Amino acid sequence: MSNNRKKTTRKQPAQGSVSPLRQLRLALGDLVREALYDTVLVNGMEHVIEQLERERTELCGGWHQHSGKDSAYRGGHVKSSLVLGGRRVSVARPRVRSTRGAEVMLPSWAAWSATDPLERRSLEQMLVGVSSRQYERSLEALPEGLKTRGARKSAVSRRFIQATSKKLSEFLARDLSGLDLKVLLLDGVHVTTEHTIVAAVGIDATGTKHALGLWEGATENKQTCKTLLENLVERGLRTDRTILAVIDGSKALAQAVRAVFGKRVLIQRCQEHKRRNVLDALPEHKRASVRRTLNTAFKTEDHVRARRVLENLARSLEVQHPGAAASVREGLDEMLTLKMLGLSGTLLERTLSTTNLIENLIGQMQRVSGRVKRWRHGQMVLRWGAVSIMEAEHGFRRIKGYRELPQLIAALQRYDRKLDRATPESVVALAS
Repeated sequence: MSNNRKKTTRKQPAQGSVSPLRQLRLALGDLVREALYDTVLVNGMEHVIEQLERERTELCGGWHQHSGKDSAYRGGHVKSSLVLGGRRVSVARPRVRSTRGAEVMLPSWAAWSATDPLERRSLEQMLVGVSSRQYERSLEALPEGLKTRGARKSAVSRRFIQATSKKLSEFLARDLSGLDLKVLLLDGVHVTTEHTIVAAVGIDATGTKHALGLWEGATENKQTCKTLLENLVERGLRTDRTILAVIDGSKALAQAVRAVFGKRVLIQRCQEHKRRNVLDALPEHKRASVRRTLNTAFKTEDHVRARRVLENLARSLEVQHPGAAASVREGLDEMLTLKMLGLSGTLLERTLSTTNLIENLIGQMQRVSGRVKRWRHGQMVLRWGAVSIMEAEHGFRRIKGYRELPQLIAALQRYDRKLDRATPESVVALAS
């Protein structure tokens, strides 16, 4: 049976047009925003003036009246400024003078002027990607008629330098004596052709990460790395008990760690860096098979068998690719340190077998400082590095596998006891 009823279709608004209901909602939204704007900014400034006048009246009494205390009198107004919306806004500040002629600070003004959020605002804006040239454009609009200052490029740049200098001093002066560190990670990054930053991150017994310090040098050489570690020791980093140092394939880092910690350090080389270095020394057609062999060795739980697999790989490459063979043999035992400590097959081994933890921090530094077009000097490199690291700290979490840290701590303590009982000759054997 056919349906003779005529189908009705809802008429759609023409493309690009806005329905009346939508227009009403937009208009109401504009009204709400304007009301909020007036409340926060316009009424906010009115509240400032009212509060200051109220406090002056309490001290001096009303106009043409005495407060009864005869300790202060009105002193007219003086041009001053307060921080509002990321810049300074001119305010006619009510003045109060004591009977002796000294300036009397109003309580509210003392509190408002003591708290200067401009440096913090400038720092936050720069860290999220706003340039000093675009800073003023990024701020909230203020009512017409208000005189403002402090939002131009030069002012923002000066505040940023002051704020980052304070952050750098604070970061380099942190006390490390209260940290129970079990793992130390070191890595470097070339900021420019003339400046390199070496950074250090520690992991305590609970698996929490701590940014420890950084140092600037021309290259990632032994002296730069050693100076950083000596600075950490001066600030409280302990060297009287064994610590696990996780580093990449840098010989400079390994030498610096041994020079500072001596026999009280066990080094775990980054397996990912080793894999990359070996494969880069091979032609394309050999890389797949060598990669499988390296993966087999790194996944093997028995460190003796893993070492045998790597030695066999080096022998097989000796004649055709001696460079790759030398790369496999270089620091071979240090790639298997966690296996030798009894952590084979654990999540903690996978976490600490690479330098990914500190490379994430380095990546954050590069992301934040990557917007800098011109590096003027090493102090500027350090300032940006410090604020980048301190910004990254907000996202620090406990490492994966932290529940297995007691196994690592017990292994480090056993190694300490061996060192304490060992003769000088056997100490050399243990350290090697």
